Amino acid sequence: MNKFFSLPRFSLRAIAVWRRNFLVWRKLAIPSVLGNLADPMIYLFGLGYGLGSLLPEVAGVSYIVFLASGTVCASTMNAASFEALYSAFSRMHVQKTWEAILNAPVTLDDVLAGEWLWAAAKATLSGLAILLVIAALGFVASPLALWAIPVIFLTGLCFAALGLIVTALAPSYDFFMYYFTLFVTPMILLSGVFFPVEQLPATIQTIASLLPLAHAVRLVRPLLLGELPVDAGMHLAALLVTALAAYWLALVLTRRRLLK
Repeated sequence: MNKFFSLPRFSLRAIAVWRRNFLVWRKLAIPSVLGNLADPMIYLFGLGYGLGSLLPEVAGVSYIVFLASGTVCASTMNAASFEALYSAFSRMHVQKTWEAILNAPVTLDDVLAGEWLWAAAKATLSGLAILLVIAALGFVASPLALWAIPVIFLTGLCFAALGLIVTALAPSYDFFMYYFTLFVTPMILLSGVFFPVEQLPATIQTIASLLPLAHAVRLVRPLLLGELPVDAGMHLAALLVTALAAYWLALVLTRRRLLK
C-alpha cells in the first residue's frame, strides 16, 4: 500500500514526456488554438454584446468587460480539463502510449508529472490567447494584467490535476460527462464568470467561495481592471494547495490502476 500513497517523486524525465506531447500537438497547433478560441469567443461576444446591451454596468464596468475576465479563467479551466481527461485517457487507456513510455527508463511518476505540466501549459496557451484578444479589443485596463499570466498557469495546474483524478477512475470516455455535468458546469455558474457571486444567496456564496474557479476569477478580474486583488495570498494559496493535493490524489489513483 505504501507504494501507492508515497509522495510524488519529481525528476527532469517528466520534461521528456511533456516534450513528446508538445511535438505531437505541434502538428495540429493552429486548429487546436483556433478551436480553443472559438467557444469562449462565441460566449464573450454573444452574451457580452447581446445580453450586455440590455444591462447596466456590472460591478462598475460594462458587462462585456466583466465577462471578459471570467472568460479567461473559464477557458483555462476547460482547456486543462479536456487535455487531462480525453487526451490523457486516450494516451493511457486507448493508445497505450503511457505503457510504451514506461518501457524506457521513465517512472509512472514522471509520466503523470509530464501529463500534468503539459495540460497546464496547453491551458495557459488557451488563456493567453483569450487574454490577447480581449486586450486587443480594449477590455484590459492596465499592465497589471501581465500578473494574470502566472495565475492562468496555476489555474491550469489546478484543473489539470483534478482532471487526472477523473481520468484515473474512468472506465470509458462516457464517464467524463459526470465530471462536466456535476462539477464543471455548476462551478462556471457559481464562480462569478457570468455574474457577480454577490447576487447568490448567502449559503451558495459560501459554497462558491470554496471553488477553485472562484479563486481564479477573484485574482484575474481585478488585475485586468487595473486593480490589486483583495486577499490575493489566500486565493493563490487555495489554488496551489488544490493543485498539489489533487495531483497527489491523481498519482495515488493512477498507481493503483496501473501498478496492481
